[in-house]
Amino acid sequence: MVKYFLGQSVLRSSWDQVFAAFWQRYPNPYSKHVLTEDIVHREVTSDQKLLSRRLLTKTNRMPRWAERLFPANVAHSVYILEDSIVDPQNQTMTTFTWNINHARLMVVEERCVYRVNSDNSGWTEIRREAWVSSSLFGVSRAVQEFGLAQFKSNVTKTMKGFEYILAKLQGEAPPKTLVETAKEAKEKAKETALAATEKAKDLASKAATKKQQQQQ
Repeated sequence: MVKYFLGQSVLRSSWDQVFAAFWQRYPNPYSKHVLTEDIVHREVTSDQKLLSRRLLTKTNRMPRWAERLFPANVAHSVYILEDSIVDPQNQTMTTFTWNINHARLMVVEERCVYRVNSDNSGWTEIRREAWVSSSLFGVSRAVQEFGLAQFKSNVTKTMKGFEYILAKLQGEAPPKTLVETAKEAKEKAKETALAATEKAKDLASKAATKKQQQQQ
């Protein structure tokens, strides 16, 4: 039994811009789980297609119950291969990714196709498919459910990271992360509290002065 995912996303940037941003996605505030990226092969075919293979290292989060099934020294990083085919003539980019370690625990395979949006030529649509499988006897279904939920969470981070890099490349202010928004709210709350304290002190001082004047 394999868990299947199908999703469609749209980036409000042209295909050329998305293609350029794809190679500059890391690092970004939403990709802290991505540790390293290396290009291991690249070539241009006779029909002018760009073929690339990258090796990425990401953090490997396991559910707590699964940690009991594996030795404490098991690697906490997962190695992922990413093959991509870029066809500039037809403005499509197809990527394939899959993990090459921890395969006994879980294998996540993903296929993405980036193409010009059919409704707006200035936008780019992404068709994303994923297959999550596990060969662990007795708990494969639970592992697949966990893997699928984690994959969906990572897709959200991927899209936010894409939007962040696209904004930077286009000279716009990147969208603020939740951490940055929370920090600003905290600072604003401090300023408001400080202003309220100063105002209260001022009113108390004026009240004391008025009382002294009345007593005189």
